Amino acid sequence: MTIALFDLDNTLINRQWALAAWAADFSRDHDLEEGAEQRLLDVLCKRAYPATFERLRQELALEAPAAQLWDEYVTGIAAGVPRRQDVIEGLEQLRSAGWSLCILTNGAADIQRAKVAAAGFTDAVDAIVISEEIGARKPEPDAFHVAVARCGGAPSARAWMVGDNPAGDIGGALQAGLRTIWLRGRPWPDDLPTPHHAVDDVTQAITLLLAGRDQ
Repeated sequence: MTIALFDLDNTLINRQWALAAWAADFSRDHDLEEGAEQRLLDVLCKRAYPATFERLRQELALEAPAAQLWDEYVTGIAAGVPRRQDVIEGLEQLRSAGWSLCILTNGAADIQRAKVAAAGFTDAVDAIVISEEIGARKPEPDAFHVAVARCGGAPSARAWMVGDNPAGDIGGALQAGLRTIWLRGRPWPDDLPTPHHAVDDVTQAITLLLAGRDQ
């Protein structure tokens, strides 16, 4: 059995693009002061949870309850996720070629599943593993082991991880014994071992997997 795990944010989808569009709309809809949009981007650039919006509600003097603000965020971000047909088709080709596929992502379950659905990936993969639901986050090896198991593989199964985060995706996967494909974009830390491959877009990673590199 050959397994491929894919990160979600900034690997399968462009989270930063969706976040920027949401922050602009949110600032306008709530008539926020100048600078608030950038503050939203700074706070939410890496991760977001419902508790994050309690802090933002107080900081930005927003009247709506934090739960309502979170719901707006989930809906708005999902609506801004671009649907890439080339990526969907690539995942379908991998499955047709006998690969078992999983999306392995850190984050809150409701927003991550909303983004997966909006991008059209729900039926394109065999499993979706989210840190909040399993109690383990990348780069913890347990997160990768759970994802491999959800694809029907044993801990020693031959598996790949595709992701953009050097430490979270690639470093964690290497510790868990997986092969890796890194999506360039961030500086590579000197203290991390190098990935097996480096590409500029997830479609290039899919092409490598389909070609059977290092299988």
